[in-house]
Amino acid sequence: MGMPSPLVRLSSLDLLRGFVAVGRRMSITLAAEDLCLTQSAVSRQIKALEAQLGVKLLTRGHRSIAFTPQGERLFRSADGALQQLQDVLGEIDARGAPRPVTLSAAIGFTGLWLLPRLSGLQHRHPSVDLRVSANNRVADLRHDGIDLAIRYTTTSAAPVGAIRLFGESLAPVAHRSLELQALDSPRQLSQLDLLEFDDPQHPWLQWNAWLAALGWPDVKPRTVLRFNQYDQVIQAALAGQGVAIGRLELIQPLLDAGRLVLAAPAGQRMETSYAYWLIQADAQPREDVRRVAAWIQEQATPPP
Repeated sequence: MGMPSPLVRLSSLDLLRGFVAVGRRMSITLAAEDLCLTQSAVSRQIKALEAQLGVKLLTRGHRSIAFTPQGERLFRSADGALQQLQDVLGEIDARGAPRPVTLSAAIGFTGLWLLPRLSGLQHRHPSVDLRVSANNRVADLRHDGIDLAIRYTTTSAAPVGAIRLFGESLAPVAHRSLELQALDSPRQLSQLDLLEFDDPQHPWLQWNAWLAALGWPDVKPRTVLRFNQYDQVIQAALAGQGVAIGRLELIQPLLDAGRLVLAAPAGQRMETSYAYWLIQADAQPREDVRRVAAWIQEQATPPP
């Protein structure tokens, strides 16, 4: 047996982790899912490790991969070492303070749906330390240390294993001080101030789509106030500053409390193809993560 490699020359743990993930699955695609990386990122890790060692570790067929003799030898050693490391880190977490549960969600969803309900979670599970990451960036769950994420997407684009929480329906809403019973004429609309979510990526959340559905595509409102965050649109509506397109599932508590009222003719609403989905970073999450996920699903289920 030769001399051990000096510590300074040991490969990056990220490269070894990528190699071991591929070896455990014998698939770059599945390894990429496990690591929440792209296939090309995992392929680059393997190539970088091969370049560092100066040997081929994998041979790629048309739809398969296999170890070279050197790759098999490295995998047996690295897999065992990383498994030991995983076990020890798990034990340290278990003995120390409870790890926080990190939940990633869009800013509008967090402000309108999640925050008003959080006291219920604290009452139900006082020992759970929940950290909410409110941003509109699509996170790499495992890489960013995120346990759970709530995503707004279509059924076809939802990740494998995602749990559908609820769909989306839209209708105009306003503060009752505006005394707006229903948007039932173009003339009425021309005297109103509209509150617009300035998000060209989701045109169905803007007034043009609603006005086109009513057959009034050319009607001009008195003014249009635009906001780049959806919760700002709703805050402006609550302040009586105009009429907003309400995402009814997000603002249902405000409707129930009478703080906002529907302003749609004959209860008209528009269903979109989008829904809110719960995504778990790990297929077998720890207990606190399971508790938070179960609570979110319970809150998303309408009462009978």
